[in-house]
Amino acid sequence: MSTWTGRLIFLPEMTPQDVSREDIAHALSLMCRGGGHVKYFYSVAQHSINCALEAAARGYSSRVQFAALLHDGGEAYLSDLIRPVKVLVKDYAPLEAHVDACVRAAFGLALTEEETGQVRSVDDAMLHHEFLALRDDVAIYKVAPQCAGKQDFSQRDPAEVEAEFLKRLTVLEVQTGTALQ
Repeated sequence: MSTWTGRLIFLPEMTPQDVSREDIAHALSLMCRGGGHVKYFYSVAQHSINCALEAAARGYSSRVQFAALLHDGGEAYLSDLIRPVKVLVKDYAPLEAHVDACVRAAFGLALTEEETGQVRSVDDAMLHHEFLALRDDVAIYKVAPQCAGKQDFSQRDPAEVEAEFLKRLTVLEVQTGTALQ
């Protein structure tokens, strides 16, 4: 693939050195959640920002907030496949795991099991509340996961979301002492 910044990447052989913050922010800001089956354009980058903000509202560490912001970073290279499709595509899971590992390694994010669970919990809560807001009250879970913070599910300009993603990424890099390797 050829990325926004001009990198040429063969995904099965991707390395952490192939990862670019600009590629992630740009691609995710132009990628719609839910395979586009929402009321209006709502980007994966905006979802990721909401996840980072929710992690902060829950009092999770800066590392978890950072991981929540980047949890879909691999989708910048693979695209956003909806969960029901991911499980059906043969060999997708190993490729996704490889690309996600490259993104985490590029930013020096080695998460504990507890931290991984916190990120997953935030992501699941956002998914549920996004569907309520963007799909006319379609509930994902029978019991709604609680959110500690306020989410912004508004329709926003992708360039504005991209800039906010990069700004939040920089702030969290400083807070965690972690940066693109």
